[in-house]
Amino acid sequence: MSAFHANIEAWAHRQWSHRGLFAWLLSPLSLLFLSITRSRKKGIQPRRLNVPVVVVGNIYVGGTGKTPVTIALVRELQARGWRPGIVSRGFGRKGEAPAIVGTDSNAAEVGDEPLLIYRETGVPVAVGQDRHRAGMELLAAHPEINLIVSDDGLQHLQLARDVEIAVVGARGLGNGWVLPAGPLREPPSRLDTVDAIVLNTTNEAVVESRTPRFAASSCFGLCTQLTTGATARVDELSERIKAERLRPLAAAGIAAPGRFFAMVRGHDIECESLELGDHFDFSTNPFADRDEDIIFITGKDAVKCATHPELSKDDRIWVIGLEVRLDPYLIDFIDQAAQKAQSKINGNR
Repeated sequence: MSAFHANIEAWAHRQWSHRGLFAWLLSPLSLLFLSITRSRKKGIQPRRLNVPVVVVGNIYVGGTGKTPVTIALVRELQARGWRPGIVSRGFGRKGEAPAIVGTDSNAAEVGDEPLLIYRETGVPVAVGQDRHRAGMELLAAHPEINLIVSDDGLQHLQLARDVEIAVVGARGLGNGWVLPAGPLREPPSRLDTVDAIVLNTTNEAVVESRTPRFAASSCFGLCTQLTTGATARVDELSERIKAERLRPLAAAGIAAPGRFFAMVRGHDIECESLELGDHFDFSTNPFADRDEDIIFITGKDAVKCATHPELSKDDRIWVIGLEVRLDPYLIDFIDQAAQKAQSKINGNR
């Protein structure tokens, strides 16, 4: 994504935050969008995999912090004894056919988020527009898998699922309207039909739904220097910045980067900020003309910077790790639902 597209995206999200003139002018098209999507759903016949499927998704068209939630969920399920695999569309990748993510994969081939999930969890990951087909290929390649987590698959109804989790981020539900007058892929009533809502935001009033809600909390983990692999706590770097009078920059190619910038500043780092736009592809070097001494980026951006001929050699860049903690009751709920689904699947064999 270019800086121009990032500015357009930011402008659209500002318009979608309220029901102003822009939204009202486009509201007839939203009715058409709803009609088309409902018509398409009627002809869909979900196909089941032979293991339980947990879908993690959202109804907001922009990012909601779903990927860090997926990573945390997979780790928790591993701790409960599950052997999970992950399927994802792989947004922004070249090609639509299923592909297995490997150690030599790059973001252009498999997408930045699936690559980040693979590197953070170490579990098998497959990408493809057809999530059922991707799941079949993943299970064939890794028969030890006994549970599939579908990343960003809430609207991909072709894949049958046993648990649906909707992640709501800092932008909430915007103005509450579907595309293009609003930012939603589905109306807010869709949240009443999922099994659980994860609030990845400090504002718990952003959603009104009868579905159980669980909070996700975030904090920074270790920071890793991109060129050397050296690690440090963010507070250690904060002290170094003050002691050496360094000029810091926080940059993010994610949706709603304001939270990331606020968390950096929350560690007493007075930094400049650079919004790159979600899924920024780093085809150009956004730091080539920057004169800051230290640059903080996210893990999602790091998987692309690591293969860039210039960025991979820029020793100013530090990757800030993000740790998400999920409510134990949510993990209990998912664990029990998956066990129930597994028993049903085994009984039908």
